[in-house]
Amino acid sequence: MKNLIAEIRAAVMVTLALAVVCCGIYPLVVYGIGQVAFRDQANGSLIMDKDGKTIHGSRLIGQQFTADKYFHTRPSDAGANGMAYDPTMSGGSNLGPTSQKLHDTIAQNVSDYRTQNGLATNAPVPADAVTASASGLDPHISLPNAELQAPRVAKARGLGEDRVCELIRAHTDAPSLGFLGEPGVNVLTLNLALDELASAAK
Repeated sequence: MKNLIAEIRAAVMVTLALAVVCCGIYPLVVYGIGQVAFRDQANGSLIMDKDGKTIHGSRLIGQQFTADKYFHTRPSDAGANGMAYDPTMSGGSNLGPTSQKLHDTIAQNVSDYRTQNGLATNAPVPADAVTASASGLDPHISLPNAELQAPRVAKARGLGEDRVCELIRAHTDAPSLGFLGEPGVNVLTLNLALDELASAAK
């Protein structure tokens, strides 16, 4: 009996010690390191207005833009009932390469993209302009995608294409670690920069 009680006492003490370390000390240490060394990332990489109060979104999560004066994000399947870029429903469509629905959707996206950007009916279209990412939340588009949209945005805003292309380059993120993947244009930060430019011109 004494051995049993000793074993139970030891088990309880180990459980309490692990609870304190794993559920208390460890999370606090990780939180502290995050706030000191990676404050922006730890807090969601939020894009704040100059007043520090208005949140425009996160530079890590895309938003849907449809007006001609904005660069358009890639299609998204993250959302229900036609919604897109819902961060609570991250995911793709799960449609396979033999899916007729996927084929029809991409064909429609290609047609819409060419129409929106004044392209010829046989003009090549970047893949990211007509297909959704696996997460449905990708905040970036490719450089070719942004460059094809530049004339439409420039015309809608009354800006020179050169000025719009300068903004594209300024809001292009380099590949991860300098070599993983391709450069990507952050659509949210680019569109906010365009709005800021328009406000400054008034």
